[in-house]
Amino acid sequence: MKIRLSVYTKLVAFILIWAVSACSLDIENVNGPTDQQVVNSRDGLITLSVGMRQVYSTLALESIILTPGTTARELRGITTFTNIIEIDQGGSSLPNFNGNVLSLWQRPLRVMAMAEDIVTNAPSVLSSDPTMLSGVTAHAQLMKAMCLGGLAQSFTYGISQTSITGSAPFQTRDQLLDQAISLLKEAAETIAMTPPSTEFTTRVTGTEFDLPNTIQAYLARYSLMAGNYADAIAAANSVSQTVASRFIYTNLAPNPLYNQVQIAKNYAARDNFGLPAALTEAGDQRISFYFTTDKTSFQDDAIIGLKGFATAIDQPIPAYIPDEMKLIIAEAIVRSSGNLNEAVEQINAVRTQTSGDPFGIHAGLSAYAGPVTTDDLLTEIYKQRSSELYLSGLRLEDSRRFDRPAPPDDVVPVPITFERSRNYYPFPLQERQNNLNTPEDPAL
Repeated sequence: MKIRLSVYTKLVAFILIWAVSACSLDIENVNGPTDQQVVNSRDGLITLSVGMRQVYSTLALESIILTPGTTARELRGITTFTNIIEIDQGGSSLPNFNGNVLSLWQRPLRVMAMAEDIVTNAPSVLSSDPTMLSGVTAHAQLMKAMCLGGLAQSFTYGISQTSITGSAPFQTRDQLLDQAISLLKEAAETIAMTPPSTEFTTRVTGTEFDLPNTIQAYLARYSLMAGNYADAIAAANSVSQTVASRFIYTNLAPNPLYNQVQIAKNYAARDNFGLPAALTEAGDQRISFYFTTDKTSFQDDAIIGLKGFATAIDQPIPAYIPDEMKLIIAEAIVRSSGNLNEAVEQINAVRTQTSGDPFGIHAGLSAYAGPVTTDDLLTEIYKQRSSELYLSGLRLEDSRRFDRPAPPDDVVPVPITFERSRNYYPFPLQERQNNLNTPEDPAL
């Protein structure tokens, strides 16, 4: 994938237009800096750090949530755009020239290239400012890890290091997760040894995005996906349940859920989180948190108005939801043959919660009363994850990991009775044409 410095001059101009309302940035001429000045100056690296997260939150996150969310039945494509119709239908005939698939591949790689340039140049540019250096470096490592994780959740192989020649080697999704975990561990160690400065927080992350907790939350997430259960539990336990880490939006950098669902109306929410009846529960207060009462029919589906984190153009979106940590601990305990009663305690901490969540997500259900067996608890954990973590980009990965029914390989469109319409996506045609290392597409 060819993504590098040629885009930075225009990108910095866009970043600064957005950032002036959120951060204090001292670049005098927003259209002036060259590519090399961006990565070889203190202010350029700081600006690029702000922009990297903004590109992730507006573009990469949009693809990571909406495309797999449609495949995993959280959303329904209600547009006439062919690329969204093809994603919604799924099946073995999904073409590799699909625009959504290209965005799901290309946007994380764009952010990765920015992160790599920051990590490469920061040690020399910020050598005299260790507290800014630690923050900028750890922040970039986190962003790259998020992108690697996003690729691993959607593709059977991915690229772990971008290349200006377009011939980057591919790695398995397991290798991508391993590298993401390594980056997160390095980031956590970096800021533990040298805590970032107040200036870093003011100019780069702001007060709404909590770097230490977000690093640990993603470390817990990817450790679980990789099967590193002890590490997942340790990281999850270190995440504060009272901290809300958010991606911030403005009119110039709009909330992608609001933009695509409420304004463009390309997608609509499926009723009851897109889950089969057996995985829904009457009285779940998360239904009224995420949805309106505006229910209607669309073709063969019931769709409903979306609330949650999609009610305004500038509404923040969580970087992670704190209760994910409880469900990670529960799943890791069950999958590592731990004490199942301890797993039930974590499940009940999510099920019975009526207050205290920093985002206001409360199930308000009674305690779990089902069988305390491995299979039954895993089903319950999947059910809780699907409701608690709705539209957080995790459902497709969860659907595979919890061995939910795979879609048929010879039916298009895939019937809505199947909980996902693909397992993984084909590699974009553009990547295949430019990179001879591109593996064969998965059948489904």
